[in-house]
Amino acid sequence: MPALQDYWPKSKNSPTASHYWKIPQPPWPLMFRSSLSSVLLKTRKRTTQEKKRHTIKAQLVICLLTLAILSVVMGKGQQHDFSVFKDSRLLLHPDALLLADSGYQGIHKHHQNSNLPIKKKKGQPLSAEDKAYNKILSKQRVFIEHINRRCKIFRIVKNVYRGKHKHYSLTWNLVAALVNLRYGCI
Repeated sequence: MPALQDYWPKSKNSPTASHYWKIPQPPWPLMFRSSLSSVLLKTRKRTTQEKKRHTIKAQLVICLLTLAILSVVMGKGQQHDFSVFKDSRLLLHPDALLLADSGYQGIHKHHQNSNLPIKKKKGQPLSAEDKAYNKILSKQRVFIEHINRRCKIFRIVKNVYRGKHKHYSLTWNLVAALVNLRYGCI
């Protein structure tokens, strides 16, 4: 299996820059990202005027090579990122490399070929090697933040969603299709 650095583009000055991208075999590296959005819920006024948050979480699955949004999965806003992943039951190739943030702790039990940032232990700082690993991983995961920004340009997913909860996944799927179409990912 190729190392994590093999998926990163080589610099143009390096002697091995004949192939700017090293394209792996079909199980491509995938990245996960969760995004929260507020939802307006119309209910009758109750005697206790409690403020409640009704949020929905959208989990994006993105191919690292094509930067295409492959899947959008919805979950309740209070739900943890990893439980949204488990509930989605995505069929992933066992050789696909998964890059996720620290919200997906425990993903190794479900998918062996996954990379997470290394967390420091209580009272012990990270070693220089662990910091370098985290930096390499974050340099690769920054692309998902750019794609999240492309999606958040659309006001319907950026601001408070005033539609029905059951239509929110359709909204995100349409936005993902538009982003893929606009940036030539398909």
